[in-house]
Amino acid sequence: MSALGTDAPVAAIDCGTNSIRLLIARTDPATGALCDLVREMEIVRLGYGVDRTGRFDPAAVERTLAATRRYARLIAEHGASRIRFIATSATRDAANRDVLLDGVREILGVEVEVVPGQEEAELSFRGAVATLPGIPDGDRLVVDIGGGSSELVLGSAAPTHRISLDIGSVRLTERHLRSDPPTEEEIHAASADIDALLDEAAAAVPLERTRHLVGVAGTVTTLTGVALGAQTYRPDLSHGARLALREMLRTCEEVLRMSRAERGALSIIHPGRIDVIGAGALIWERIIRRVADVSPITCTWTSEHDILDGIALSLLEPRP
Repeated sequence: MSALGTDAPVAAIDCGTNSIRLLIARTDPATGALCDLVREMEIVRLGYGVDRTGRFDPAAVERTLAATRRYARLIAEHGASRIRFIATSATRDAANRDVLLDGVREILGVEVEVVPGQEEAELSFRGAVATLPGIPDGDRLVVDIGGGSSELVLGSAAPTHRISLDIGSVRLTERHLRSDPPTEEEIHAASADIDALLDEAAAAVPLERTRHLVGVAGTVTTLTGVALGAQTYRPDLSHGARLALREMLRTCEEVLRMSRAERGALSIIHPGRIDVIGAGALIWERIIRRVADVSPITCTWTSEHDILDGIALSLLEPRP
């Protein structure tokens, strides 16, 4: 038996506002480390229109359930012993969430866990920190920019402070960045929204204690690839990448102000992110500047591992 409690595969599913992701993993019998068997991602845009209507769009739910059916086949093929399906911001906000919950229960035979933002933040922190190579000691601020919310978690080996903010790439795009490319007025309004929420974050999380700023999830990993000049998405290149603040800020600014056609010409950007990654870049840029104003950070770190890995690790813990 491994350090994490079982050698049998487990299946973790993270259902967010923009994408749904699957990780089938087990522990390496020799090292006890997390070992990927399957890692999949599909852009389903579950949160389309939820910020405006408070309800799931039926077509978005069907896209999500279709992806879940494909994931169910992969889970069966690999004989995963336990499944955990986590739903986050969009599902928290949708009044008709039962259509998703009932559909997943029918397909997978498990209950969807609609986790609060605080738990989402803790899972993201664990997934990022447990797998990030080479980061020095000191408090890490792990930032998970999602489609509907963004989580900020501070700690060293474990979280000490955390907050979930109702701002994400899809939500911000639908609220403000409607033009192509976004206008200065739209960028200003979006920045004001982000900064107001970061005021709340600063009251709950001592940002000045940050010694290492770690970004996770698709917005940051994609921006990291753009900054590194990658032609295709290369997780092996972006995981553990360390970029000077000026380099990451320059990339955020460039991607924010691109037209969708210009973003589409960058093959590293997934087609499902083209219309929303500008908003994600603006969120990351405002966070970097806020943290740099009060702490001695000189660079950003990128982790390809996040809440999905945190979910898998929670499944692999020995049960009492």
